[in-house]
Parts: sequence; structure tokens; C-alpha cells
Amino acid sequence: MVNLLMRVLPVLLTVMPVPLLAATKGRAFFAIDAVEGWLFILLLLVIMILTTAIALKVRTGIIHTKSKRSDTAFEPTRFNEYISALNSKSIDTYLNLKKKQQRPTSGDLKGIGLLMIASLSSLPVASQQIDSSPSSLLQETGILITLVLLLIPVLAGLLLMAVKVAALVRRRNREQYLQQAAAFAHYLTTPDNPLIEEALQKRKRALAYQLHNKELAGDAPADDEKGLVGNINLHAGLSVVAQKQRAGRRPPVDPALSNLVMWYIGCAAFWLVVGTTVGEYVGIKFVSPDVDHVSWLSFGRLRPVHTNAVFWGWASLGMLGLGYYVVPRVSNVPLASLQQGWWALRLINTAVLLGSVSLMAGINNGGGEYREYIWPIQLLFGIGLLLTLSNFIRTIASRTTREIYISNWYIVAALMFALVISIVAYIPLWQDGLGETIIQGYYMHQGVGMWFMLFTLGIVYYFLPQQLNKPIYSYSLGILAFWAQILFYTLIGTHHFVFSAIPWWLQTVAIVGSVGMIIPVAAGTTNFFMTFRGGWHKLNNSYILPFFLVGVIFYFTGSLQGTAEAFRTTNLIWHFTDFTVAHSHLTMYGIVSFLLWAAIYAVVPRLSGKEAPQITVGAHFWLALIGLLFYTIPLMYGSTLRGIMWMQGKPFIDSVIMMAPYWLWRAIGGSLMWLSHLFFAYNLYKMMLGDDTADSRGAAVQRLNQSYSEIESTL
Repeated sequence: MVNLLMRVLPVLLTVMPVPLLAATKGRAFFAIDAVEGWLFILLLLVIMILTTAIALKVRTGIIHTKSKRSDTAFEPTRFNEYISALNSKSIDTYLNLKKKQQRPTSGDLKGIGLLMIASLSSLPVASQQIDSSPSSLLQETGILITLVLLLIPVLAGLLLMAVKVAALVRRRNREQYLQQAAAFAHYLTTPDNPLIEEALQKRKRALAYQLHNKELAGDAPADDEKGLVGNINLHAGLSVVAQKQRAGRRPPVDPALSNLVMWYIGCAAFWLVVGTTVGEYVGIKFVSPDVDHVSWLSFGRLRPVHTNAVFWGWASLGMLGLGYYVVPRVSNVPLASLQQGWWALRLINTAVLLGSVSLMAGINNGGGEYREYIWPIQLLFGIGLLLTLSNFIRTIASRTTREIYISNWYIVAALMFALVISIVAYIPLWQDGLGETIIQGYYMHQGVGMWFMLFTLGIVYYFLPQQLNKPIYSYSLGILAFWAQILFYTLIGTHHFVFSAIPWWLQTVAIVGSVGMIIPVAAGTTNFFMTFRGGWHKLNNSYILPFFLVGVIFYFTGSLQGTAEAFRTTNLIWHFTDFTVAHSHLTMYGIVSFLLWAAIYAVVPRLSGKEAPQITVGAHFWLALIGLLFYTIPLMYGSTLRGIMWMQGKPFIDSVIMMAPYWLWRAIGGSLMWLSHLFFAYNLYKMMLGDDTADSRGAAVQRLNQSYSEIESTL
């Protein structure tokens, strides 16, 4: 076949017209008088005919080769291969018949042998195909049409012949298979051959063998004389939920630092409950807008209370508290100043409290999204960040390690950007006309990407490897993601104002930057998932890693969704709809909140020595995840329909009526999310202040130590 191909190929290459695929200007390629088109069809037909002919040649060669094989005797070397394909029923049938007949006839045993090998599969027959090309130099349209019409029935005949030959090959294979079966059956009738019956009995025992699931266990009671195994519960009851691995003992943390970190996390949880309670009420107003008529509870005042409380109260305090744990930890030195940490906590809590009250009273910054706090209140928040930045930089500067771990890169950069964007957003020098719009886009997007996202990623780079007990997959990928995010994210704010009056080139720069964000997102996601590699089994035994996994998944999907929203075509549909609301919850809640919860559940038991009930941690996880999906998916779907209705010129009120059921799903999802926060607050209470005397072993050890202390004091 190779020789045939080598003979045909040069001919095809010499006769194939060079401009075969070049259509004449002004005429269609497959016009009735187009020579090139007919040559192309002719070439395809010739290739198909030659391919079919070669396939037939191969098939007939196989039949001819098999027909020469007259020896159908069974090969004893293949005995084990045939035996392994038998089932217990076939073996029992053969053995029973052999026992009943003292001198069995070969015909009976051959029949049984044929039944035994009825489950054996025949060997597949491989076929080869060789493509070739037609050899024609004719250029006349009429001649080409005639040749095409002649070749069509020829091709049909060859295809029919190929079908017939394939059926013949299958029939021949079947006959050969039956011949082999008869030969095997004849071999089984060999008199006085104990090896056959022994092999069949061995195969039968192998098929009947079953594991009893106690192969690695013994009947002796557990005994650990050397004390290698600890924390064994000898009286385990029936568990309602799967038992997860408890937090292992870690090197001790300075009690003063531990107290500071837990105060930050506790205040963050307080603002989470308060802020989402306001958000729950706001979500209900979408379904029942006339639920109240109090000015302080109007939608326009409560909505910024909700967003700012969860932004600056929950997420910011939670991140800072974890940062106060991570920065000195990876620097291997004490925190530079605990006093500055306490002052920052007081200032930020004061800012959120005063900001919430002022917003409900109608005192705001004139409608700038996420910067509704007036500047004196936001200044308190900025001073708190400045104290924290100074504290962290002095801590890192006194580190005992040569390198600065990547978590500190992200955390310090996030604090710097938070101060920069706050100054840019609140100094009124450039906030005039379109400048106000550009600054607003810059501020609200940098707040999400360069403050919350950057800081949270720094936390993940510490806690995820710690929980998996392995180093981060690639330090280089982390650095790539860090600098790429700084490069691209700082450009994308104005993609919220596509088709506005701001310069077209600035809109294009924002879109290009949004596409460039694929680089840091892909690098970071790859880094996290590859860190999971080899540790996926730990998800079953951990109540912390599922939070990390969900956060990483939403980091990838939510970030790429932001890229998709930036394009002008999609922006035309989704902007000014609830799609942006769903996207913001997918990122701020699905990424930031889930990752913060994972880190909090990891660090608080290390600091307090107490853990939350696993059933309530599971309730928190599933209510938050399901609630988020109920919240975002209906909003994204309904908002897409709403944007299409606007583009079609439908009345605005029709889109409002259409969104009613999707707003109901929003309220249901928000309610589940709010309920999960109550579980989180309860879990945090159990980890910080819960009663741990239920552990009788711990109480006994504590009582014993107290007794020793009393004895020593009397001596």
C-alpha cells in the first residue's frame, strides 16, 4: 500500500491545477461555468473512489489471508486466555456434566465447550485507508460535468461493494471464531487431563471470592504502647454529619496579638450581621415596596448602608484582622505595635457606625457609589488604614527572613492602593463634569480589585498552603499575577461607562485592560488549583477547604464574567440592569466572603483552642452557597431578558413587571445568605467564648494541673 501511494502521489501533484481554490473575480467559485469549482468536485470524487478502492483492496486481502489458514487446531498456550473469559455458570455446567458422565462423549462436551466460550469476544479486524487525488488536466466545463456525472454512480457502486465486503469480513470472522470455539471445546474433552479441571476450579474460586472489608483489621483491641496515636474516641456514637478533622496544634501565638485578631474578627462578624440584615430588608422591598413609609428606612438610604457596612465593616475589618495574624507570622517577628492596631480598630468601627447613621439620616456624599460616606467620616477610615500600613511595614522591615513572602506583597500593596484611591476619590480638585464620572469608575472598581481582592489573595497565599500542609505550587505564578493585576486592574474603571460622554479611547483602554485581566486570574487560579493537586482527598475531612475551593472557583468565574461584561456588545445589554448587582455579589460575596470565612475558621481555633460544631459550620457553608446561587443566577437571566427588551424598545414598565419573579428569587437567595450569617456568628461565638468543659479529658487534665499547682504552693 505504501508503494501504491508513492506511485499515485507524484501524479496527483503534477496534474493538480495550481489555482484550484482561487475563484475568478466577479464569478462564484461554484458557478455552473466555473472550471475551478468543477475541478474541485471532480478531485473530491476521485479521492473518495481511490480511498474506497484501497479499502476494498485491504479488506479482500484480509479475507484472502484468513482463507489460507487451514489449521484450526487449538493452541494450548492460549488456554489461560480462554479460561479467564469464562463465567461461573459455564464452568458449573461443564463440571456437572463431566461428573454425571463417566465416559462423556466428545459431542456433548464440545457443545458445552461452545456454550462456555459464547461470551468470548472476537478479535477486531483493522483496516487502513489511503487518500489520493484525481489525475485530470481537462479544463472544459462540459467535459468536467460529464466526468462528475459518470463518477457518481461509480462511487455509489464502490460504496455498495464496500458494504458487501465488510459484511463478508464479519461473516468470515464469525466462522473463524466458531472454529476456534470448536477447537477449544475439543481440547476440553482431552481424556485424563487433570490440568483442565484444576484450572476451571481455580477460575471458579476466583470468581466466587469476595472481600469482607476487614482485610486490614484484626480482632484484637487497639493498643498503642508507644503513644503514637492520639485522640482516639473509644465510644463513638452515631454521627448525624460526617466527622471532619479538628484543627491541629500549632506553635503558640502571643496572647495580646491573639486578643487583637479576635476583636477584629468579632467586629467584622457584627457588621456582617448588621449590614446583611439591612440588605435583607432592602431585598424584601423589591417584592413589597410599600412595606414602610419611614424616611430613614427608604430604599435610597438603606441600600448604601448595606453596601458600606459590608464593605468597610465586614470585609475590611475581617481582612485587617487576618492581616495582623499573617504579617508577623510570615515575617517571623512580633507585630511592631499592638497599640496602633487597637487604634486602627477603634477608628474604623467609628467610621462605619457614624457613616451608617449619617446615611440613614440623609447625610451623604452626593450619590457617589461606595463613597457615600462624607469625607470627615471616611477620613477616620483612612487614618485607620494609614496606621495599619505603617505597622505592617515596620513589622516586615524587622523580619528575620531574607525574602518577603508573597502574602506580605499583596497585603501591603492593597493598603497602599486603598489609601491612594480614597485620596483620589475624596479630593474635589478634578471632580468636575466628566472628571466626576471617570473618578467614580476608577474608585469603585479599584476598591473592589485593588483593596478587597488584592488583600484577600494575600491571605489565601498563606492559609491555603497551610491547610493543605504543602507549599504554594509556584511562587513565580503568584508574582506574575501580582504585577499583572496592578498593570491591568488600574485601567478598567471606565468600562462601567461605555457609550457615555467620556472619551472613546478611554473606554477602549478600559476594555483592553479588562481583557488583560485574564492573565492574573488564570495565573492565580492555576496556582491555587495546582496547590490542591495531590490534596483533593483532604476535602472530605476538612470543613475549611470547601470554603477555599468555592472561593477559588468564583474567583475564576466571577472575574472572567467581569471581562465579558466589559465589551461594548454585552455592555449594551447588561449595563443599568440587575446583572451588575448579581456580578458584584458573585465577586464580593462568592470570592471575598468565602475566602475570609475559610481563613477565619482556620485561625480562630488556633487562637482560642475551641472549635465550632461541625453541623453548624456545614449549615453556614451550604446556606451561603445555595443562597448565592439562588440570588445571582435568576438575576443574571432576568436582567439579560430585560436588556433585550430595552434594546427592542419595549415600555420600561413591562421590564419591571417581567423582573418581579426574579426579584422574588433574589429575596429568597438573600434570605438564605442572611440565615447563613447567623450560623457564622454562632460558630464564631462557640470558637471564641463557647464553653469547652464538655471535653471531659481536657477538664480532667486541667483539674490535675490545678491540683499539682496547689500542692506545690503548700510546699
